[in-house]
Amino acid sequence: MNKPAKPSPSFKTEAQERAFWEAEGRDSTQYLDWAKAQRVVLPKLKPSTKTISLRLPQHLLDAIKAAANARDVPYQSLIKVWLQDKVEQ
Repeated sequence: MNKPAKPSPSFKTEAQERAFWEAEGRDSTQYLDWAKAQRVVLPKLKPSTKTISLRLPQHLLDAIKAAANARDVPYQSLIKVWLQDKVEQ
């Protein structure tokens, strides 16, 4: 890939930078040589979570808690694992 035609601009605020890159028709290849890009791994990055309220029949909650207890995991974690498995199917 060719050398970028323009030097990368500098910004005073993140908002200015965001507006610059979001501008219609903006092509990052004019400023960056993507052939030299490297993949970054962020091992400590955790997905954001949102608290929800879920009403379950008592017998169902008891069964989930018993299954979690048998696996020695918190029942909320087990529910998340089961939901993720179903979503992936």
